[in-house]
Amino acid sequence: MLVAVVGRPNVGKSTLVNRIVGRREAIVEESPGVTRDRKILEAEWTGRPFNLVDTGGWQAGGGALDELVSRQAERAVREADVVLFVVDATVGPTEEDARVAKLLLRSGRPIVLAVNKVDAEGREPAIWEFAGLGFKEPWPVSALQGRGSGDLLDALVAAFPSDVAGPSDVAGPSDVAGPSDVAGPSDVAGPSDVAGPSDVAGPSDVAGPSDVAGPSDVAGPSDVAGPSDVAG
Repeated sequence: MLVAVVGRPNVGKSTLVNRIVGRREAIVEESPGVTRDRKILEAEWTGRPFNLVDTGGWQAGGGALDELVSRQAERAVREADVVLFVVDATVGPTEEDARVAKLLLRSGRPIVLAVNKVDAEGREPAIWEFAGLGFKEPWPVSALQGRGSGDLLDALVAAFPSDVAGPSDVAGPSDVAGPSDVAGPSDVAGPSDVAGPSDVAGPSDVAGPSDVAGPSDVAGPSDVAGPSDVAG
């Protein structure tokens, strides 16, 4: 599962990536465009492993380097299964955010909108300023403090496409028919399960001459009451 982390420069993408992976991996500096090259990092949440692609700031215009970084971000979106779009609550929606949003909406990828730098509960209402970008519920988070990161990750994992096979979705040894699942000698009818001579009616089971009434079993003249046996 591949998650692309995108957004304009200096919204805290790298800080959020470090928060998710649980260690300092991405370059963090308070200067726009510090992360120039995308990095792929391993992460996990509630038993679901995935890879994060940390991209440079996505921006229109600028120099040749800015254009290259933006193209790398676009490539990351095309290859991703889910996109984590990061914006800055302290600045509010910008024209650059709107441009990135339009590109993401056209990508057809599931998008999770993370409104970063919501460092206190009183700042949470500001997340609804980003509703006009066209995505579902925005998720408040403070990458620096970790506030709201659990709820954000729950939403991220819930957005994973169900048809992408993960490690638990691939048939393993226990899912493949083994010797115990294949019919063996004990499951195939053997000599003891096939009717043998003792189960087929033989001469002793067929009525013979001794079982058929003969002359000695039929009442003869001596068995019929005669004049001497009748009360006189």
